[in-house]
Amino acid sequence: MSKLDEIGAWLRHRLADLLAENRVPGAAVAVCAGGETVDAAAGVLNTATGVEATVDSLFQIGSITKVLTATLAMQLVDEGELELDAPVRTYLPEFRIADERAAERITVRQLMCHVAGFEGDIFTDTGKGDDCVEKYLGVLHEVPQLFEPGEMFSYNNAAYCVLGRIVEVVRGKPFDACIRTHLFVPLGLTHAANDPYEAIIHRAAVGHVEQTPGGPLGPARVWTLARSNAPAGSMLAMRPRDLLAFARMHLAGGLGPDGGSVLSPASVRAMQQPQVGLPDIDQGTAWGLGWELFDLPGGRVFGHDGNTIGQSAFLRVVPGRDVAVAIVTNGGSPRRVYTEIVGRVLRELGGVEPPGQPTPDPSAPPLDASRYVGTYTSSTSETTVSQDEEGRLWLERVPTGITAELDDAPYRTELVAWRGDALLPVEPERGVRAPLAFLGDDGKGHAMYLHNGRADRRVPA
Repeated sequence: MSKLDEIGAWLRHRLADLLAENRVPGAAVAVCAGGETVDAAAGVLNTATGVEATVDSLFQIGSITKVLTATLAMQLVDEGELELDAPVRTYLPEFRIADERAAERITVRQLMCHVAGFEGDIFTDTGKGDDCVEKYLGVLHEVPQLFEPGEMFSYNNAAYCVLGRIVEVVRGKPFDACIRTHLFVPLGLTHAANDPYEAIIHRAAVGHVEQTPGGPLGPARVWTLARSNAPAGSMLAMRPRDLLAFARMHLAGGLGPDGGSVLSPASVRAMQQPQVGLPDIDQGTAWGLGWELFDLPGGRVFGHDGNTIGQSAFLRVVPGRDVAVAIVTNGGSPRRVYTEIVGRVLRELGGVEPPGQPTPDPSAPPLDASRYVGTYTSSTSETTVSQDEEGRLWLERVPTGITAELDDAPYRTELVAWRGDALLPVEPERGVRAPLAFLGDDGKGHAMYLHNGRADRRVPA
């Protein structure tokens, strides 16, 4: 039995128990090595109906869609129709944000690697028509600029909606038509859906969320976010085998399953090259053109995660070993499921040692609370860092905007020393203890940004 077959047998034996241990209603997993693929599924797609998950079930892949959007843009680069370092206004003269000077300078590349610098969590619904992404650009007119274009990394959903609109304009057709014509068809994807109308034809998962904070999980009230955010990841659903077909194209230097070119080898390489280093937040080493990059003992890994309403997806690729793994889930604490499965795949098939969980540093000097204390805001949350009488630091995050509308729960935790200006929460959030970095200086010795993948800006006292 090959190592891949051993992984397949282990998945079929272990997956149901692993889901039960982490309150995940259902999941499907696929792993490929060389030209072979194994997959497994367990649990249910909807706790209200009891429909069982299968390896052909569709789950939303959330922000993994961004890598497909980046691939669509790089196809245009291959065709000579798009220049990465051209200003966005070369293709979208109507592109406006609150900072006119920034709007003139932001480039296509900066959109693609999350350094454009404007507020990125804008989920306004502009309707279900084919013009919804076009209308979305009008929503951005008052969006603030958080930092100079290119200054730092800050994950930006809105930037990918703008990138998707560029693809629409250059191709002359709606985003979902672009992704079907230029990716679904040449990759031979048979279990992939651009929207709920396509997903319902298949066996599709429903997201699950806590009905009350800390309470039991139940089906989410809505299946998907707005169509206007499709290029960033609001709509797309796939079975894991189809997601691996996309990953295998990138492993094969841009060749599809029939040997035809889907993307040039030069663009495949470019997407995997570091564009910007990440803050010390234990989420990877750098970001490429779409891909998140991880430099790990044993070699480089690239991939992306996706989270939408009660559904989470994970994709990891080991280019040196021709290995990839995709996991799709519909609620609970999926990160622990990801850690066990991907950890084993990376070690046994990829020859790569996955990172360990961050732990507090007991030898760290006392924290300089004055640098961190304050309030930091974004369009989706307000976060306050305070110090108690014993000198301990506390973080309290209150959801605002769309996250409040979707019943996202407030979060409170103590912060302890980890590495330098990166602090570690004591209590996990959604099953994850991810470090928070405090960056910059407001001129008074205070951190300017609280960074957890997104740069939330300090509110002046």
